[in-house]
Amino acid sequence: MIHVIAIITTKPGQRDTVLKAFNANVPAVHAEKGCIEYGATVDADGLGSFQTKFGPDTFVVVEKWDSVDDLKAHSAAPHMAAYAAKVKEMLASRVIHVLSPA
Repeated sequence: MIHVIAIITTKPGQRDTVLKAFNANVPAVHAEKGCIEYGATVDADGLGSFQTKFGPDTFVVVEKWDSVDDLKAHSAAPHMAAYAAKVKEMLASRVIHVLSPA
């Protein structure tokens, strides 16, 4: 299994618009071969100094894939290219961590 943590930071005030496009794409991703988990997360509220927040312009995508090949196919999928093109001008940064179980 492959784990992916993608940290997406939008330009100021664009997170909700990007999340709307992201969430519209989720069903297509869930239908892909090997997709175990794929969803956006944002900072939880009410934890005080216990947590370090990403902030109001960032969301984190948590993914799990059966294999590296499934992840590679996902990254090349037409619906991912369409999503990337739609949100490109609204993003400030995108950092992707691909991890294996320890």
